[in-house]
Amino acid sequence: MPEILLDRNDGLVTVTLNRPDRLNAITNEMWVELARVFREVSHRKEDRALVITGAGTAFCSGADLSGVGSPDRSALEHMRMIGEAALALHRTPKPTIARVDGIAAGAGLNLALGCDLIVASDRSRFSEIFARRGLSVDFGGSWLLPRLIGLHKAKELVLLADVLSASEAVSVGLVNRVVTPDQLDAAVTEWVDRLMAGPPIALSLSKMLLNKSFESSMDQALEAEAQAQAVNSASADAREARSAFLEKREPRFEGR
Repeated sequence: MPEILLDRNDGLVTVTLNRPDRLNAITNEMWVELARVFREVSHRKEDRALVITGAGTAFCSGADLSGVGSPDRSALEHMRMIGEAALALHRTPKPTIARVDGIAAGAGLNLALGCDLIVASDRSRFSEIFARRGLSVDFGGSWLLPRLIGLHKAKELVLLADVLSASEAVSVGLVNRVVTPDQLDAAVTEWVDRLMAGPPIALSLSKMLLNKSFESSMDQALEAEAQAQAVNSASADAREARSAFLEKREPRFEGR
């Protein structure tokens, strides 16, 4: 669809929100398409990494509120549809990066936070803006924020709905890396290249282990790690890594 651009290039999938005149606010149809794309990336072996970005001068200003409670869908159904997109992104076993340039607000911010890594330009701004709209936090923000920055800081961002600069966002742990706008593409490409050169099975399992860490006891985490390492040890990638180490060369991982 024209509002979501999809590009595939040698294993990298780039999703661009393409409503620059509306600061890439996401419509009902776009939520459905995003969920479909995220599920597709999850199941396509050829797709190794996912980058989400926005066209124009914004990452995403959040949901397009004009579609809430429309005649064909109740507000509850609408929110459950949004939840499907959030879950599809969360369940993606591939590494995901948010490339943020400009405003990331509301569900747009939580879309970025749902990615594994965030690289932002220093002109970006971030806000859990929901309270200013008479709304409570959504798109997984209530789950993501306490895990990323702690409960008290999460409450501050949600209840006060302040706008953070890029430097403030990186200082509290919302963002991994901040660069100048002219360095943004190079910084994202550097991390994409490193992720795509890594072992797909091992990265996927590590991502799963980390995502479950707050829900697991130490005993459960150790058992899950043991099972993951058993899978890794039997993989062709692990054999390739051992051979590369002995031959003093870089490994070539294929996800087998």
